[in-house]
Amino acid sequence: MKKFMDQNFLLSTRTAEWLYHEAAEHMPIIDYHCHINPQEIAEDRSFDNISEVWLGGDHYKWRQMRAGGVPEELVTGAGDPREKFRAYASVLPRLIGNPLYHWSHLELQRVFDIYEPLSADNADEIYDRCNEVLKQFSARELMRKFDVRAICTTDDPCDDLRWHSMIAADRTMEIKVLPAFRPDKAVNIEKAGFADYIHRLSETTGREIACVDDMIATLCERIEFFSDHGCLCADHGLDYCMYAEPDEAAAQQAFQKALEGTTPSKEEADAYKTLVTIACAKKYAELDWVMQIHFGCLRDNNKPQFAALGPDTGFDAVNSRSGVENVAPLLNAFARNGGLPKMILYSLNPNDNTALVSIAGCFQGGGVGRIQHGSAWWFNDNRAGMRSQLTELANNGMLGAFVGMLTDSRSFTSYTRHEYFRRILCELIGEWVESGQYPDDRAQLTRLVEDICYNNTNSFFRFGA
Repeated sequence: MKKFMDQNFLLSTRTAEWLYHEAAEHMPIIDYHCHINPQEIAEDRSFDNISEVWLGGDHYKWRQMRAGGVPEELVTGAGDPREKFRAYASVLPRLIGNPLYHWSHLELQRVFDIYEPLSADNADEIYDRCNEVLKQFSARELMRKFDVRAICTTDDPCDDLRWHSMIAADRTMEIKVLPAFRPDKAVNIEKAGFADYIHRLSETTGREIACVDDMIATLCERIEFFSDHGCLCADHGLDYCMYAEPDEAAAQQAFQKALEGTTPSKEEADAYKTLVTIACAKKYAELDWVMQIHFGCLRDNNKPQFAALGPDTGFDAVNSRSGVENVAPLLNAFARNGGLPKMILYSLNPNDNTALVSIAGCFQGGGVGRIQHGSAWWFNDNRAGMRSQLTELANNGMLGAFVGMLTDSRSFTSYTRHEYFRRILCELIGEWVESGQYPDDRAQLTRLVEDICYNNTNSFFRFGA
């Protein structure tokens, strides 16, 4: 029997062990999609207790705490931090097979040098030990501990990016912290609050936004503003991937209805969203940005809890109607408009993996792996989901050109998710080598793993890290 989460955790063959420890383990980290608050980096936040680091904003943990019967006061409420930690510790032993079990213990090991399994029995002792260790680590020091070289935060077009400016001007900060343009509130016209958002965007830019052309011009202006602040990528979050044949009249009808507080029809909304997205893609291509599209999420399902707690609090799910059939028409529209940028395509529905890899293959050219199938995301960033995504990419695409893992996280300790991914990657490649499906060429294998862990990302996004 193997020891619990020892140095060869998840590494099932000698080749996998060699690949991880010799090639993957010491590679730096680029986290090109996360939800870290740049203010916390600019101010180099210190943390009072482990509950702030672990449970603040982590809807993955919140979902499982609720499933374990923890009252909301100790999930998102104003409960005592020690009691919150005890509550999570009491739930953790039941999470066998859940990546949270592994992530939590990797964080305990790597940051706090704690190797015993966490449970209700030792929660108080571990809480105190973690808090003592946290005195050594600010936000930046946690990033340095994991050898993070660059991250991209998630930023609204209305953001003034002052925290990014502050970080960029700080000569003591060697890690690149770049904004990522996230225009969801300007694109997803069917969502509540669209009219209020347009008013806010107009105030931010000093532009009147009275029609779709005004909206496109305003977004292009904000893209330039983000570019001036070092931005290298955009990210569009869609409940489903839409496509409509370009129809300016229908798009304008949707825009006018939304401004007047009326919900446009799906056809009208899709016309607007398609037109605006095509225009954004052309601007991204002009600037050589990477465009990410995340889709396939069924959001805010528990309406009473959504009303009480707001979005991103643990009430989202996988959308079985992801709109994957619209990806190819949308990319064709980008290409016809002279604006097909470098892209990463993610669907929250794992049934879309084969479709996305094969669609990406239809639009390659103009660079290595120009259209990427994104890493296993959210409900899929577990061992089975990662192996499935990696295997499908290898089956129908070019695994060696893959840009690797991201955290999608709000936590400064979640960089262990890169380690989790790297172990799974080395395990899978090791299996292929030991079964005779790939030669035991250590130099080539080293290049493959180092590229997937770091080099491809650095080159694809142009981080220069």
